[in-house]
Amino acid sequence: MSAHKPLLATVLGQRQERPPIWIMRQAGRYLPEYRETRARSKGFLDLCYTPDLAVEVSLQPLRRFELDAAILFSDILVIPDALGQSVRFTEGEGPVLEPLTVQTIATLKPERALDHLAPVFETLKRLRAAIAPEQALIGFCGSPWTVATYMLGGKGSSDQAAARLFALQHPQAFSALIDILVETSIDYLAAQFAAGADVVQLFESWALNLDEVAFAAQVIEPNRRIVEGLRKKVPNAPVIGFPRGAAGMIRAYADATQVNMVGLDYATPLNFAKSNLSPLLGVQGNLDPLRLVAGGEQMEDRARDIIAAFADRPHVFNLGHGIVPQTPIEHVARLVELVKEG
Repeated sequence: MSAHKPLLATVLGQRQERPPIWIMRQAGRYLPEYRETRARSKGFLDLCYTPDLAVEVSLQPLRRFELDAAILFSDILVIPDALGQSVRFTEGEGPVLEPLTVQTIATLKPERALDHLAPVFETLKRLRAAIAPEQALIGFCGSPWTVATYMLGGKGSSDQAAARLFALQHPQAFSALIDILVETSIDYLAAQFAAGADVVQLFESWALNLDEVAFAAQVIEPNRRIVEGLRKKVPNAPVIGFPRGAAGMIRAYADATQVNMVGLDYATPLNFAKSNLSPLLGVQGNLDPLRLVAGGEQMEDRARDIIAAFADRPHVFNLGHGIVPQTPIEHVARLVELVKEG
């Protein structure tokens, strides 16, 4: 008999007496031990690809807080790197890629991706052995549109204009890129399950600047294909979809993709989610990360409001986006304690 894992059970549709909790980017710069470990690596990608270090930073938040899950320490841009695109991380600047062109999309090498990502799977295997039986292990990848915005733009941006324009001006080349990302993501996630993941999350972090036609074509359809393809390889694979900025398209996303649970960003009104999403659909979220930075009564009141709003459905408590580096550790401890109080 395997141990009961509250987070996994919740994702699979079983409401718990109190919501399980994990935190997006829970292994990160707000922890001094993470900063010390990162300083020992040769660079950010080296940290992602060195199982000893990646396991260590994945476990660090679990040593401090009673979280219900570990999440693989990696990055959504290991996929472009595995496909052969030049990817580097510059301190203070973030990721920098050699932007793809119509011509260079054809030079990507999906056949080499899984071999390149072998250290990630080794990290998952070690994490599976290291965490408590009741803690879930979360794997993830970036969704195709989000990853494509970096591959085409060469870096992060506030409006993803380069990728949006490329998709309009070069639809065939853009479609070819999305096809590569869909198929690579399916194989990548299936391998994560084989290595020990209980649940995976699709991070669609840059869905917020698309009109409804583009959202349907570039967010919903690729994510639908990934979930469908993944479940052919891993029957009934538990999947959380996080379409940040989906707004009025969130129900269409959930219905079409058939994710088990949908992550809500912090701009999603609680009543909107309650009235627009099926009561059978689990939700994850959605505290504003800056409320966690400020802490105190306002944070606690909002956290209680979120818990109360979703008390009638499966709910995993989380932030509505990743934790930020300036977050006080004691505020995280208090939030976890509050959620655990039920």
